[in-house]
Amino acid sequence: MPDINTRIEQFRKMAHDDPENELGHFSLGRAYLDAGMHDGAIAAFERVLQINPNMSKAYQLSATALLARGQRELAVEKLTRGVQVAQQRGDMMPRDEMVKMLRDLGAPVPQLGGAGQQSQQAGEGQVLCSRCGRIGSKLAEPPFRNAQGKEIQEKVCQSCWREWIAMGTKVINELRLPLSDPQAQKVFDQHMYEFLNLR
Repeated sequence: MPDINTRIEQFRKMAHDDPENELGHFSLGRAYLDAGMHDGAIAAFERVLQINPNMSKAYQLSATALLARGQRELAVEKLTRGVQVAQQRGDMMPRDEMVKMLRDLGAPVPQLGGAGQQSQQAGEGQVLCSRCGRIGSKLAEPPFRNAQGKEIQEKVCQSCWREWIAMGTKVINELRLPLSDPQAQKVFDQHMYEFLNLR
């Protein structure tokens, strides 16, 4: 695996070359966070949320960086908004993690109604998409012949999957990932899951 400085440079280039690439900014923010460069992480996650305000994990990681900088009030604001977004989208894991962070900080937790996913029902041939949060056309068949492919077919709409195909090509090219290498495949899969909001 590349060292942290190499990763930061790779993601910085990805974000610079395509300023609308939310995944590039997200990965850059995460690398900054891993390196303890909290100001950079905060700026990168802020850019992610400007591009895609539905990316609930970005609220959580942004709050983590803000807390490391001693900015409790801003972190609480970010977590509160993040909980609301995650709740509306049915992103249970980040929602629960952010609720725990708010409780640990002694801050109020927003009232949570029923999960947003239950309020919309997908019909035949449709899915409630994990990425865009809307009901869209289901993939005709799983993109891979494994559990991962089945999960994508059940949770990602055709439109968002097409977006990932374009983004995935950028990830491979920018990070020079040889997918025959299991470590490179793992990095690629992590980017895919983050982009599709599956974890």
